[in-house]
Amino acid sequence: MDKITEEKYNFALAKVEELLPLVDDNTPANDDKALELSVMSDIVIAYEKAHFPIEKPTIPELIALSLEEMGMTQRELAGYIGISPSRVNDYIAGRSEPTLKVARLLCMELNIPPAAMLRV
Repeated sequence: MDKITEEKYNFALAKVEELLPLVDDNTPANDDKALELSVMSDIVIAYEKAHFPIEKPTIPELIALSLEEMGMTQRELAGYIGISPSRVNDYIAGRSEPTLKVARLLCMELNIPPAAMLRV
């Protein structure tokens, strides 16, 4: 594929917005609109991967986001995994990193995939 310019990206993005309401799960894969939507989507995805990469979240971000999603306080988490609330705060503030044992407990309690905690 040629280098995708911002102009091509904006064109493809506009086409995707135009085609989305016209194509649904019942649209045959060989339908002209479905094919065009697929091509335009590929262009948008390629451009965004190159220009707007999404970084992996840090350990503090993982913990803070998971707490928020679960509606749990730092104090509650500390009680569940057997550490002090100030230690949880240290992890969220990035002042220290959890030990392997604590990281495992955090993953289990907050439903964090271990690979995400290990940043792989």
